[in-house]
Amino acid sequence: MPLQGWRARAQWEHYRYMTTAAEDRLLVLLRHAEAVDLRGAGDLERELTDAGVRDAEAAGQWLHEHGVGIDEVLCSSSTRTQQTAEGVWSGGCAEADVHVDRRLYNASPEAILDVVRDADEDANVVMVIAHAPGLPALASLLADGQGSIAAHEAMGNGFPTTGLALLRFSGRWRDLDFGDAVLDRFHIARG
Repeated sequence: MPLQGWRARAQWEHYRYMTTAAEDRLLVLLRHAEAVDLRGAGDLERELTDAGVRDAEAAGQWLHEHGVGIDEVLCSSSTRTQQTAEGVWSGGCAEADVHVDRRLYNASPEAILDVVRDADEDANVVMVIAHAPGLPALASLLADGQGSIAAHEAMGNGFPTTGLALLRFSGRWRDLDFGDAVLDRFHIARG
């Protein structure tokens, strides 16, 4: 894409999401980046691989290029999710308030939703950085087939590490429930 066309698209995406955030809510679900396989060591302490760091930075760059600014981050207590957040900031996405929450570690979709319901009501754009299978299941349950057909098809092919689902809904965080959101985009960030 020519630079001028890229800039115009980025400006449009920024306007579109900033307008959406002012009227509605945007939930960004990010599966952590690729982590090392530590056989015999604790899963909670697994760190990102070099490729995982690059992928997390690519996720931040993609969010920045699409004008998605994050107001609050709800992050699992694992090392790999916290390192993913750091990579997102290094990639260009503006830093936001990060709340590390143990309830997100290997959580069910219902448990993740409970954490999202506790999000700051002043935050219009919330990002959750967590794990499979809970996070991908939550994305499916929240959108329940509503939204972009292309995004649903892409997400249906799998929700790998640094997969990003952008879901939109109207209302208060504490009232969010399954079937209330619309899946706008799904992207797999690779660096």
